Amino acid sequence: PMAGVIIAFQKYKLFKGLWGSDWVGLTNFIRFANDPYAFRVIRNTFLLALYTLVFGFPAPIILALLLNEVRNQTFKRVAQSASYLPHFIATVVIVGIIYNFFGFQGIVNTLLGFVGIEPIKFMNDAGWFRPLYVGSGVWQGMGWGAIVYLAALAGINPELYESAVIDGASRWQQALSITLPSILPVIQIVLIFAVADIVDVSFEKVFLMYHPGIYETADVIQTYVYRRGIVGLDFSYGQAIGLFNGVIALILLVSANWISRKTSESSLW
Repeated sequence: PMAGVIIAFQKYKLFKGLWGSDWVGLTNFIRFANDPYAFRVIRNTFLLALYTLVFGFPAPIILALLLNEVRNQTFKRVAQSASYLPHFIATVVIVGIIYNFFGFQGIVNTLLGFVGIEPIKFMNDAGWFRPLYVGSGVWQGMGWGAIVYLAALAGINPELYESAVIDGASRWQQALSITLPSILPVIQIVLIFAVADIVDVSFEKVFLMYHPGIYETADVIQTYVYRRGIVGLDFSYGQAIGLFNGVIALILLVSANWISRKTSESSLW
């Protein structure tokens, strides 16, 4: 599929094909730089990804630490299973749940009506798009993301905790001095991947949640590529924007790995 990247440097015509279309160099990239919607889609993409990273990245770690402290094994297994089940729900079903809860006649507005509060147009208000997108993403991925940390926690030598108890360390001190340092290499590797994915906002979820009325906060690079490249049949322009997105992701990945390698012993390469 990498051969298709050259479309970004062409004025691609469907009937001329990949090798028969005219070459235009960096014209498509210059078009995007001058596009009045370029700043909006880049801003929305990075803000959604940044909020997801800030709120979504610590959530699995916190959940894993909490589950690790549970001594009732039956409750622990049930809680862990319930927490990662949302990961297996299809995105279209997740968005349907969001509409059922936050639609104008949804459960939340029904409850607000009981206490005398006017219904809120969550799904039609651009200001609510990011909280709904990020919040639902944290809920869906928190349990699944905690699995890798629970596995890392299971590998910690229990003698470390026994020694800490003898020295009089509290549970909180044990968590800060033993638990977190022991899983720190895993956290760093996962963080590197998370930083690399900062421009990889879920197209399917955004596409199902957004509409022209909330483009101001909901329109991202992936949806713009779809509208211009597929719907608008401007394949070269869409490919150029997609390639730009991929290059930024590569730069973020290399930078995050370099910083991790310089500041610690953990890195991808």
